[in-house]
Amino acid sequence: MRLYTHSACLEHDPGEGHPESSARLRAVLEALDDPRFATLDRIDAPRATREQLEHAHDADYIERIFASAPADGHARLDPDTVMSPGSLQAALRAAGAACAAVDAVLQGETTHAFCAVRPPGHHATRNEAMGFCLFNNVAVAAAHALATHGLERVAIVDFDVHHGNGTQAIFWNEPRVFYASSHQVPLYPGTGTANEHGCGNIANAPLPPDAGSDAFRAAWEEKLLPELDLFHPQLLLISAGFDADARDPLAQLQLVPDDYAWLTQRLVELADRHADGRIVSALEGGYDHDALREGVAAHVVALMA
Repeated sequence: MRLYTHSACLEHDPGEGHPESSARLRAVLEALDDPRFATLDRIDAPRATREQLEHAHDADYIERIFASAPADGHARLDPDTVMSPGSLQAALRAAGAACAAVDAVLQGETTHAFCAVRPPGHHATRNEAMGFCLFNNVAVAAAHALATHGLERVAIVDFDVHHGNGTQAIFWNEPRVFYASSHQVPLYPGTGTANEHGCGNIANAPLPPDAGSDAFRAAWEEKLLPELDLFHPQLLLISAGFDADARDPLAQLQLVPDDYAWLTQRLVELADRHADGRIVSALEGGYDHDALREGVAAHVVALMA
């Protein structure tokens, strides 16, 4: 199994007190320094190319992000989304990691890959930065798999506590991509109701605050995993957010690390049935650092099994 990351992802600095800090990624990398992960093949993430980004984002939006990168200080793109001098390179490496991981699994170099990167991506739309996100890393990777590798069925699974509105919007009318998400409602960004279906390629399982493990597992077992099975994906991408943990300060879904291990095991089984085992997972949210360490460890252990 491969781990894609890059030191540039630590240089994105949204400002003092911002929950999406470099300490998040440091916590993840500390967790993955455990001897359990000694066999991970650790790869420096490349930068995403303009061509790769343009598969999922408008060209003028990409230009705006490049132009917004400050030489010093901070540039605020929306109330939550801030760029510092290191942000552009971090975002390019984050999207590039996901694309490189897709190349690796589709070329048979590895079966599973985890991208320990930031900034996260799933709120970024085709033409708007939001929710801490600049480029939509998983969407860029999915579009890359379609455009470069000619896949016909790519599934994106999103278990971040926040709905991946950007990913859903980018693929709303793209039948080659199936998007399945569990998330807390009501909560930012306010999308992800059960009646949002796209062109039949969207499945949302909104969960109320304090839903807990049983409701989370039931949503996947009874709704989302069966729909993914029917799609028969050739590649499975995961937006791996760990902010549904009971300790997270930004939400109240009340999960525990074993929930991530359980779902990851189910996803590995699904990928084995349909996709020759091929899975690429990319870090999204998670803002309690202990919960993030434990959630990522549980997820990666299950991917390595």
